[in-house]
Amino acid sequence: MRKITAIILLAAGAMAALQSCAGNRQETGNQKDSNMEQLTLTTEWDKTFPQSDKVVHSKVTFVNRYGITLAADMYVPENAEGRLPAIAVSGPFGAVKEQCSGLYAQTLAEMGFLTIAFDPSFTGESGGQPRYVASPDINTEDFSAAVDFLSTNEMVDPERIGILGICGWGGFAVNAAAVDTRIKATVASTMYDISRNTANNYFDADDNADARHAMRQALNAQRTEDYRNGSYALAGGVVDPLPEDAPQFVKDYYAYYKTPRGYHKRSLNSNGGWNRTSALSFLNMPILSYAGEIRSAVLLVHGENAHSRYFSEDTYKKLKGDNKRLMIIPGAVHTDLYDNMDKIPFTEIAAFYNQYLK
Repeated sequence: MRKITAIILLAAGAMAALQSCAGNRQETGNQKDSNMEQLTLTTEWDKTFPQSDKVVHSKVTFVNRYGITLAADMYVPENAEGRLPAIAVSGPFGAVKEQCSGLYAQTLAEMGFLTIAFDPSFTGESGGQPRYVASPDINTEDFSAAVDFLSTNEMVDPERIGILGICGWGGFAVNAAAVDTRIKATVASTMYDISRNTANNYFDADDNADARHAMRQALNAQRTEDYRNGSYALAGGVVDPLPEDAPQFVKDYYAYYKTPRGYHKRSLNSNGGWNRTSALSFLNMPILSYAGEIRSAVLLVHGENAHSRYFSEDTYKKLKGDNKRLMIIPGAVHTDLYDNMDKIPFTEIAAFYNQYLK
């Protein structure tokens, strides 16, 4: 059971060793902070989706309250005038902005929103050391840092800011909505609750103290080894080669992250994965504890046939108020909502933002 669990966790926890950016690069910084880390960003179009001629694309950076500089792609509607409603996008867990989040951001910009798709702390083109670490606190903070940036941007109406999280970043987006009252509308697409998934395994199959204790023992032993070696062992990205008996959703992950459809050289899931010890903090820190206190609008979107559907359904049960909605997409699996333009309900998502970002 543990061996199977490990394969599944590698695929869904998502992951990929950051490789150095290729092609032409530029230095960029947007926040007035002399201590801000200067990032070197690629200038080539290296996305997994085609560039739109309906939006203006640029690179931006901003810093979170832990001093980590984040890299983002900004998408602005062509010929935009006045201050615009804005949306910050990130995810999936272990992906980079050149994958799903960029596709969402560019598409919503075509629909009239100023958007940014950002790489979370320690991943992609964003800063932070050590690399390939996830954190329930810092990754929630990354969304609020994006709101900082948007709130002070002269093209943005600071009273009309929303966020959108995909997969694991759907959970962080809901958590950010619970703490950041500047966020007026939140969309979580095909969401994971990473803390629940880490602590309980899939479908809560290992929701018991003995299983968690065994995991803590293994992860803390790994900490000792990492310290002794002076480096961090990686957990591995989406399993490759793909076992014949892999669950269907693992095959779906492989079909996205390991093929030209979605592969990216900086994506953790496409390559070597998170640090093995990244899971430690999620064992003790449930991220959705205060979801029931969110007063702003929330839309949860999930596929009918997604293995992860229960995360959205159970989260929806926690939400209160008539501005909360759960939308189930007929026939869709988890990864359909990564890039399947026939399945992602962009019209409904845009309508939701237009309703609540006003």
